[in-house]
Amino acid sequence: MGKTAFIFPGQGAQYPGMGKDFFEKYEESQEIFKKSSEATGLDIEALCFSENDDLNQTEYTQIAMITAELAMWKAVVSKGIKADVCAGLSLGEYAALAASGVMEPADIFPVVRKRGIYMQNAYPNGGGMTAVLGLSPEQADAACKKIAGETGKPVSVANYNCPGQIVITGAKEAVDKAAEECQAAGAKRCVPLNVSGPFHSALLKEASELLAKELEQVSLSDPQIPYLTNVTAEPVTKADGIKELLAAQICSPVRWQQSVEKMIADGVDCFIEIGPGKTLAGFMKRINKEVKVFNVGTVEELEALSGSLAG
Repeated sequence: MGKTAFIFPGQGAQYPGMGKDFFEKYEESQEIFKKSSEATGLDIEALCFSENDDLNQTEYTQIAMITAELAMWKAVVSKGIKADVCAGLSLGEYAALAASGVMEPADIFPVVRKRGIYMQNAYPNGGGMTAVLGLSPEQADAACKKIAGETGKPVSVANYNCPGQIVITGAKEAVDKAAEECQAAGAKRCVPLNVSGPFHSALLKEASELLAKELEQVSLSDPQIPYLTNVTAEPVTKADGIKELLAAQICSPVRWQQSVEKMIADGVDCFIEIGPGKTLAGFMKRINKEVKVFNVGTVEELEALSGSLAG
């Protein structure tokens, strides 16, 4: 019998109306939205459900996304669906912390709200991120190191998403030059991303330090089921060291492909992506086509999953 993993997407998959059907159908989901509003002083329902400019601003995107993901996760759990392990991409790691029993949602909301603010404000001008398609991790790493050395400005890998898709991050001028270097090395395409900062780069060190202080106030429990951290792509089974990993995550590469490969090596053959969009399912097709992948971003998808697992 194979294992099941809950996986949670990161920033970028948000859309107006996310989670509304869960809010209307499940009391558990409604409760999550209520707790998020109480913890942050924001009208989270209005933020998630209506057309507004704030939803795509990092300081609001992160709290909106995590609320929607946790609302959907609560509905999944209410159906008796369980996981053996969890992981989340960047912001999604906080939903994995809830699903593995490390943090209570009420404690997650104020932390994620501050995380979004710190990340948005850390390096407001002159940063950039670019998706590099069709190049190996080693080649992308080498291109970044070469340009960082030549320009004296930081540029590095931000995300190892899946084979053929890497994201680079850093000072905009260095990112643009590294993208040219990647194309010269054989990249099929380099696509600049519409983001508000050079996330997962050394330029976010200040945000990392501020988050570390914020996390000092939070109590963590040992995971009831393991979760994989983005920083090392290894399972975490004790509360010790988690705060340091969460702080480091902001300015370290996200090792998503390596995390998925580790879970598969440990016997996971069914992945349930919980949250808006289907980003992680898309990555999964390129990482391993043999495993089963389900999405839960709507009530309809949850009901289909429930029927599938029951059958």
